[in-house]
Amino acid sequence: MEEQQSQAAAPPPDPAKASAENAERKRKRQALELQRERVLSERTSNPHRRSALELALADIEEKLSELGWTIHM
Repeated sequence: MEEQQSQAAAPPPDPAKASAENAERKRKRQALELQRERVLSERTSNPHRRSALELALADIEEKLSELGWTIHM
């Protein structure tokens, strides 16, 4: 019963805020996708640089997955 009262007392969701949040998530996802593409396009024979690129790629893909992104193959 208290849960129902707290839900009834909660203000209705703001559609403008939800839209702004969706736009921000989309912008972040697009920026991360561009970073991912840049990392994937880099070629190097330096093992230290390659290791850094692999770590960067893993970090980017983790952030993307938090935003609901999946690899499209």
